[in-house]
Amino acid sequence: MSTAAPSEQTAESRQEPVDPRAARRVVWASFVGTALESYDFYIFAYFAAFFVGPLFFDPLGDVGKTLAAFLTIAIGFIIRPVGAIVFGHLGDRIGRRRTLLITIAIMGVATGLIGVLPGYETAGWLGAVLLIVLRLAQGFSLGGEWGGSIVVATEHAGERRRALYAALPQLGSPVGSILSAVLFIVLAATLGNAALAEWAWRIPFFTAIPLLLVSLYLRSRIDETPVFAKLVAEGKRDRLPLADVLRSQPGQVVIAIGAALLGIGSYSLMNTYTVNYGATVLKFAYSDLLLATTIGGLLQLVTIPLFGRLAMRIGSARVVMWGAIGTALIAFPMYFLLQFATFPILVGTMIVGGILPTMSWAALGGLMSDQFAGRYRYSALSFSYSIAAVLTGFVPALTLLLGQASGFAWWHPGIVLVTMSALTAVAALAAARTRVPLDRL
Repeated sequence: MSTAAPSEQTAESRQEPVDPRAARRVVWASFVGTALESYDFYIFAYFAAFFVGPLFFDPLGDVGKTLAAFLTIAIGFIIRPVGAIVFGHLGDRIGRRRTLLITIAIMGVATGLIGVLPGYETAGWLGAVLLIVLRLAQGFSLGGEWGGSIVVATEHAGERRRALYAALPQLGSPVGSILSAVLFIVLAATLGNAALAEWAWRIPFFTAIPLLLVSLYLRSRIDETPVFAKLVAEGKRDRLPLADVLRSQPGQVVIAIGAALLGIGSYSLMNTYTVNYGATVLKFAYSDLLLATTIGGLLQLVTIPLFGRLAMRIGSARVVMWGAIGTALIAFPMYFLLQFATFPILVGTMIVGGILPTMSWAALGGLMSDQFAGRYRYSALSFSYSIAAVLTGFVPALTLLLGQASGFAWWHPGIVLVTMSALTAVAALAAARTRVPLDRL
């Protein structure tokens, strides 16, 4: 287990970047990439919550098509470890920048192609099969996307601002959530729900293409990270980085996976399952649900940088831990109040239920990058994050099954949220005890 007290850190590891403008440019490139990732994720999350079942799996019946829709989300997570292994290896071997150009290209193209798929009424099960293939492509590329974005941001940041720079790419998540929700709201308001269900659902997927072009442009203009450049100069690139990290720091990998559960899983629970549950069981209007998630996302634009600055002061692991503890405390009261099915309570649920998990999400990149040496940092972050994503990808489906088993008792989503919070809190407590200097190779 690798540890390093602050007094043991090298002078070089405490330095700020030589060119702050270059560091800011890297943060922008990382942010836009994670925003596109998040935008694609939430487009499909809303698409799965409302349209995937009726369009592609209608013969399976009401419960079957809803479960199938949620499982299309899960399969995109299942393939992520494969992408993490492939792109993590490339990131530690050929460079962070070149690898991120590949991942974002695959993701954007796959998302755009979903917009041209035929539904069941047009082509039978062919559309469902192609949907699954494209979800696998998305998941494969995303396996190397998040970890790479955090690595390039932190390795350009310098030791002192490391936690903040790790938090700023996380802004991509609320931005993607806001853009996707607003787009669906606008389409529903201008074209109507009937047109949205029939053909207009394709429009959000097409919009991924211009966002992809912007992201490719920004990433093509950034420099390789100083850490990777040093690895190349000193001939210390790892031949098998993932094997090395699993041999050298297996405990840190487990800690990183546990720490990521709430940050990733809360989004699947709130923005997919809770949205579907609110519409089908609590009878909220779709537009109200999307508006509530948008309000929660807007608040994150403020809270994520604040939590990043807090992480600079007290450490990323402690911010993750307090976010998880707070989420566990409010989980059951939040879902109890939601049963009263009023719009103010819905908005309050999305705000309160978003702020505390956001603490764990904002500081997650800093916590994970703090755990691993530079020679395999890309592989370690990508693999750990993807395993956590696989586990949480089943959250909507498992929560649905728990809801059926309990007769959709008000407390059933709270059990899932508390479980994820407890696991993340324990992992963050363990992570607070270990930290490696940014420039350790």
